[in-house]
Amino acid sequence: MNRLWVAAAILFLAAAGIAAYKVLPLLDPVVVRTAALDPACDLRTAPCTGKLTDGGRITFGIKPQTIPVITPLEFAVQLEGIDAHEVEVDLQGVGMNMGFNRPKLAARGGGEYAGNGMIPVCIRDAMEWEAKVLVYTDAGIVAAPFRFVTVKPGAELPRK
Repeated sequence: MNRLWVAAAILFLAAAGIAAYKVLPLLDPVVVRTAALDPACDLRTAPCTGKLTDGGRITFGIKPQTIPVITPLEFAVQLEGIDAHEVEVDLQGVGMNMGFNRPKLAARGGGEYAGNGMIPVCIRDAMEWEAKVLVYTDAGIVAAPFRFVTVKPGAELPRK
């Protein structure tokens, strides 16, 4: 009976190890090139562009531009100088883990991608987020980070 428990434990650990090995690239993808974060970017006023050192550009926008929480949002990406086969937007809370939130965008042609997503509500009145646009290319993943702030309904946007 003890041997059966030991065999079951070994089988469970092997299955857990394989599952972790398969899921890790999904949770923490390897990025081959990253655009610099533009501190002047304000997605509440207009789409922003991440520039790569090789001349490629990733433009990202969110509608509505007020970026309300727990409300469907429209994400738009325009690629220039990058040949992609898939685009995702990885939404992460800055300084607070808000869980896995990575909607895939659909190709619209001409380097345009669009899709929908939602920002969850936070216990804070205002929350800073990073939307990292992940562009899957034949050479690997290219990324561009964009930062923005959300506010709970009834709260005010913090002043800079």
